[in-house]
Amino acid sequence: MTSLWFDFVDLIFPRCCEACDKGLVGNEAIICTTCRIGLPRVEQDSVFSDIVKQKFVNIHEVAGTHSFLLFTKKGKVQKLLHALKYRGKSEVGILLGFMFGQEMMANGNLPEADLIVTVPLHKKKLKIRGYNQSDKLAEGFSNATNIPWSGNALQRTRFTETQTGKTRNERWENVKGVFRVSENVEGKSVIVIDDILTTGATLEACIEVLREAGCGQFYILTIASAQH
Repeated sequence: MTSLWFDFVDLIFPRCCEACDKGLVGNEAIICTTCRIGLPRVEQDSVFSDIVKQKFVNIHEVAGTHSFLLFTKKGKVQKLLHALKYRGKSEVGILLGFMFGQEMMANGNLPEADLIVTVPLHKKKLKIRGYNQSDKLAEGFSNATNIPWSGNALQRTRFTETQTGKTRNERWENVKGVFRVSENVEGKSVIVIDDILTTGATLEACIEVLREAGCGQFYILTIASAQH
């Protein structure tokens, strides 16, 4: 009876995949099975994985880096992140974080970390968006791995312009001195998680203040990596 009821509801109010817009069927939720399997992964031994590593090669405390998916303009990953950041689809972030955590465990790549820390939004942007997309990713990743997460360990002290369209140096100047640590992280091994990796300037700024607060080592995890 329950299955028939959901089939009836899907007929009247069709549920669509957030990645491809095709109708969801049966127990599918948010992202269809085909897209979950077919989303472009950043393989650990690929050139894209090496590019991610090179962005933080000069920070000795960074013990590991990993991006889950490959971001391409007008691709499915961009569509999912757009839904998460601009269309109020917070459940997309929780699911992507959960998938990321599950796959890292399955591949034996899960970091030995004490805490997941998210890249914070300024309170003005948080009020507009309603949530921090990095928090949703961390929540899903934590649900999959049981590593605790905090959305308050880092705070953004001032409002900054968007990083879009800026060079690496411009991005660094835009976020320099923007973050502060508001929780005790001394001696902890920390995962810093964010949605998309471009130049790495924002993540580097986060690492700087966490290192000054006594963090021992870091793992950089992002849901997607841009191809540049």
